[in-house]
Amino acid sequence: MSFTLYLASQSPRRTQLLQQLGLEPILLLPNAPGDVAEDAEALEHVLPDEAPADYVQRVTALKLDAAVARHARRGLAAGAIVCADTTVALGAQILGKPADAEEAQRMLAQLAGQTHHVFTAVAVQCAAQRWAALSVSQVTFAPLTPAQIAAYVASGEPMGKAGAYAIQGPAQQYVRHLAGSYSGIMGLPLYETAALLRQVGWPG
Repeated sequence: MSFTLYLASQSPRRTQLLQQLGLEPILLLPNAPGDVAEDAEALEHVLPDEAPADYVQRVTALKLDAAVARHARRGLAAGAIVCADTTVALGAQILGKPADAEEAQRMLAQLAGQTHHVFTAVAVQCAAQRWAALSVSQVTFAPLTPAQIAAYVASGEPMGKAGAYAIQGPAQQYVRHLAGSYSGIMGLPLYETAALLRQVGWPG
């Protein structure tokens, strides 16, 4: 039985994680030539006093709305569409993707020696059916020296990553403790994602 899956994410990590389930997702990205222009970054705006869990689920729903419209507009073959969003929170403070190296250094200095939460929301739509889930994990960083932070930022890896780090990269050496979903911290919780995909007909 064939199962067509569209992934509305530019993250290569999410593609790789879906491939671990034996899936080959078709990328459904905004701003293809000849298509309507979309401001994908505007969807990630944080509302005043918004809780991290509410934020990540709201943004994921908005991204999926946009992907469903994109799919229909382009007249693509029927299939399930999956979308996800990840955010890092230190207490109630949301740490998104750093705008520059200076902001990345500030974020990492805040996370050093502390326990933070990683929220990843995932949503799947197939025809009129929509299913969603939330993965919440805890990560504790060891204390970091300014030199360690500077070296990690200089590697370029923090850029484009929520909280200014990637769990699957060199930052692992600073993770003292992790509780929750490793794949969720990477950007797509496989347990929750597989359960949602089964709801829309994936035979896995």
